[in-house]
Amino acid sequence: MMEFLYFPQDKTEYIPALITLLFFALGAFVTMRIILKAAKKEKEIVDETYDTHNIDESDNEPRS
Repeated sequence: MMEFLYFPQDKTEYIPALITLLFFALGAFVTMRIILKAAKKEKEIVDETYDTHNIDESDNEPRS
């Protein structure tokens, strides 16, 4: 019966997998930073366009 998991005796076989893991983890990190930066710029544009900084607290209270 063949074993389901393969653990090589020569640990240098892990190096390509480690390089691939680091490559994709770095890519995910960079992508997340780009998305966050774009979202921050978009939020600033929306805030300037709709002037959401000057909303009074009394406007949010329910009317009687």
